[in-house]
Amino acid sequence: MGRWQPGATERLVAAAVDLFTEQGYDATTVTQIAERAGVTKSTFFRHFADKREVLVAGQETLSRLLAEGIAEAPASATPLQAVAAGLERASSVMGPANRELGARLKAAVAASTELQERDALKSVGLAAAMTAALIARGVPDPTAHLAAELGVLAFKRGYAQWSESDRDDAEGLAPHALAALEDLRAATASLG
Repeated sequence: MGRWQPGATERLVAAAVDLFTEQGYDATTVTQIAERAGVTKSTFFRHFADKREVLVAGQETLSRLLAEGIAEAPASATPLQAVAAGLERASSVMGPANRELGARLKAAVAASTELQERDALKSVGLAAAMTAALIARGVPDPTAHLAAELGVLAFKRGYAQWSESDRDDAEGLAPHALAALEDLRAATASLG
């Protein structure tokens, strides 16, 4: 097993998502994931506490990038403009491997209650990071929470659209996430 080869985290995530999709989350073992990824079981545990945590690989980085983008938005930016800056910043690290995982990851999550719960916790974490960054900019608490929740929803909707779109689409995730945020902003006007 090539445990010293680079890219172990990415290989483990791809292997886990494939196995979750092929045979179900409950039937998949850590040993199977490690074998499919070409690493040892102990290497798996150096990267993840358990197989459920594979789903949130990169969450800390994503949260940090969203918060940094918000913090670096111009002082004159509205809360949603700051969220858009966060979405652009986070989208910049999402490459072809992230895109390729999209549909398979969606199928794996849809088939497992445990993965749905972990995915919901991931969303809560992303929203918390954006909320804190908005509050640090002086945005009032309720507004910061609402803008952050819209940001999470826009990110998820944009990611789904991007991962399901034509593979010749070279624009990346950002335009999809920003379009989703604009759609959500427009939708809020109809709430009354």
